[in-house]
Amino acid sequence: MQVSTSSPHLARQLGPWSSIGLVIGITIGSGIFRTPAGIAARVPDPQLMLFAWILGGIITLCGALSIAELAASLPQTGGLYVYLREGWGRMPAFLFGWAQLVLIRAAAVGSIATVFGEYLLRSIGIDPIVHAQAADDVAAGAIVFASIVNIRGALWGAAIAGLSTVAKYGALMVLVLASFMLGSGHGGSFSHLVAAGGDVQIGLFGLALVSVLWAYDGFADLSFAGGEVSEPQRNLPRALVLGTLAIIAIYVLANAAYLYLIPIDGISTSPLVAADTMNILFGQFGVALVSVVVMISTFGSLNGSMLVQPRIFFAMADDKLFFEPIARVHPRFKTPHVAISLAGLLGVVFVLAGTFEQLIDAFVKAMLPFYGLSVAAIFTLRTRRPDLARPYRVVGYPVVPIVYILGVIYLIANALVTDTFWTLVVFGVVLAGIPVYYVAFGRQPR
Repeated sequence: MQVSTSSPHLARQLGPWSSIGLVIGITIGSGIFRTPAGIAARVPDPQLMLFAWILGGIITLCGALSIAELAASLPQTGGLYVYLREGWGRMPAFLFGWAQLVLIRAAAVGSIATVFGEYLLRSIGIDPIVHAQAADDVAAGAIVFASIVNIRGALWGAAIAGLSTVAKYGALMVLVLASFMLGSGHGGSFSHLVAAGGDVQIGLFGLALVSVLWAYDGFADLSFAGGEVSEPQRNLPRALVLGTLAIIAIYVLANAAYLYLIPIDGISTSPLVAADTMNILFGQFGVALVSVVVMISTFGSLNGSMLVQPRIFFAMADDKLFFEPIARVHPRFKTPHVAISLAGLLGVVFVLAGTFEQLIDAFVKAMLPFYGLSVAAIFTLRTRRPDLARPYRVVGYPVVPIVYILGVIYLIANALVTDTFWTLVVFGVVLAGIPVYYVAFGRQPR
């Protein structure tokens, strides 16, 4: 079957292992090292905390299985943008790109780079809390460097993401194995996993689940570079599903290891829980090792994000829903260098303007509706375009897509109830793109 692409000038040079590495490498960034404390504070029961990670994994897997069908049917640069355009029309697709431009992607890149800057300073003995501006400067520099690497070529970016994936996944496995094999001599106990916890409110459980999904976010980002994946009808679904399964496994095991060594009330006051876990086992050497691992992890995720995310702006410009210069391809490196530069600039602005918590909160609330609409496009496309080639069909249709959509609806409703003002602010920023669409791009030819 001939592959349709919105951008024939980008070469298909990402193979199956590079694709799987990108899924894992982009997803495992700062979340598994930074969010357990906040989740434990909101869900002060060890079994329910683990359940939140398992439930988040199930919801994410339902999303990955669903996105895999769309990715195999529409293997084009832009990913979710393309699925929204084909399933719901040009205006919803533009709103997705608008939200990416003004809020989502810059917030994601900024939050990952912020953690990288903090841990780099910590690894050389500088307190990032005292020297917050220095941490921000390092984070901005990391974004600029990742932009330059990815302008030089997609294979360079994929290679760095792949190497960091092996390093951080292996380090998390070492943490898990060391915790269960050596932890009993350092206060570790399975009783921590079954101990009675405090009362858990439904609303707070929902907010904790938002943080869990932040840690899982990235599973669909490979689709943005769908136009550069070789044999996409086979490699895209495999990478999305296998990468997501690997992430779920290591996340649940890591949290079980944290709980084995540290009771849940201790985790709730430990924003650097991975460092504290390794400190218990290996002392300051363990803390230094974790700092290096988190640096590698966050930079690998940052680099992978800078590889795939600018493809959204590129696809929009190629579709005449954004300024045409954004669709330019570098004559030598064959990369969307203008789009990458734009994404890098926005990331620098956001990292200098907001805190980590503000960045991830804005990201999740703005992104969830588009994830839900993208998955729901399966139903509209099966109705409107029954003849569309579907090399892969989602397992468990229609239950699997519905489970994901219901999860998104619950989380959006919970955010509106528990954090009404800021949720409405985020949605207002997204909806502000409607008049921009009609004034600037609504009349553009396809």
